[in-house]
Amino acid sequence: MTGIDDLPVRDELRGKSPYGAPQLDVPVRLNTNENPYPLPEPLVERIVERVREAARDLNRYPDRDAVQLRTELAKYLTDTGRYPLGIENVWAANGSNEVIQQLLQTFGGPGRTAMGFEPSYSMHALIARGTGTGWISGPRGEDFGIDLAAARRTIAEHRPDVVFVTTPNNPTGNAVPPETVLGLYEAAQEAKPSMVIVDEAYVEFSHGESLLPLLAGRPHLVVSRTMSKAFGAAGLRLGYLAADPAVVDAVQLVRLPYHLSAITQATALAALEHTGTLLGYVEQLKSERDRLVAELRAIGFEVIESDANFVQFGRFDSAHEAWRKILDRGVLVRDNGVPGWLRVSAGTPEENDAFLDAVRELQKETQS
Repeated sequence: MTGIDDLPVRDELRGKSPYGAPQLDVPVRLNTNENPYPLPEPLVERIVERVREAARDLNRYPDRDAVQLRTELAKYLTDTGRYPLGIENVWAANGSNEVIQQLLQTFGGPGRTAMGFEPSYSMHALIARGTGTGWISGPRGEDFGIDLAAARRTIAEHRPDVVFVTTPNNPTGNAVPPETVLGLYEAAQEAKPSMVIVDEAYVEFSHGESLLPLLAGRPHLVVSRTMSKAFGAAGLRLGYLAADPAVVDAVQLVRLPYHLSAITQATALAALEHTGTLLGYVEQLKSERDRLVAELRAIGFEVIESDANFVQFGRFDSAHEAWRKILDRGVLVRDNGVPGWLRVSAGTPEENDAFLDAVRELQKETQS
């Protein structure tokens, strides 16, 4: 049997593992940061209508520039982000991962480097590797925040071409203050200048506001978003960015022809018609997230304050052993490899109750 090692794979890919989370058949799955609420029936019906309309023209290529979709995304960002944006500021792709890939294809690549502050979203480093971009791991503090002074020194030393800032951060859940992002942007411009990508995949769950207003006068700043989380549309695979129009023009140099299918565009447009309902589910999840934080602390766990739809909790002598014991009780959470910590996604009240019961039993077992 031929294996990967027998193929002429690029050296930087050898010995690496693909991204993924265990999908096990258990009663409660809280390991992938999905929105637990199914799409409301009126939205499902509207999707059917729009897809039916799009299906009549499937013999033709889709709108290459996704004009209607980008127009509606710009309206959504303007309404919720309190910063005026037009179609020229917005680009969309198949999930925020493709957005990130396109940005790294454009501004990274062989001979260039990208930096992120770890632990953070592991796909940043994986996509960097896939595009031939060198990866630099920047420092985080004991509380998983970004020490601006230390970060500025690291940027000055390595002079990366791309800097990632994830806020709220995955897997830790904490947000990055606007003044820290501004400090990182200034440091990046002094060093190179470099592109700074703010990954706001979970911003709708935040206690604060989007960093979209920071785009004003900063042509090297990009804000990346997704419809997978707040919109409850993980199966849609629709991500988008907001930036200076020059950035939108630049990423089109590397996009594949007709990369967004007509079906994807139709479905996303239907979802954008129901933002009020979908953001109502977000409020429910924020309440459940806050309940998880309070309950976990009451049980005796250490918890990182979360601005996302998940919570990082610990500390464990062996996070993987604790993960296994929670799994044995029918609940799947995420072991991200952060020593001493696990992550749980906010689910429905019933799912969260099952999780809390499981960790109470775990805590009793540990203390006995």
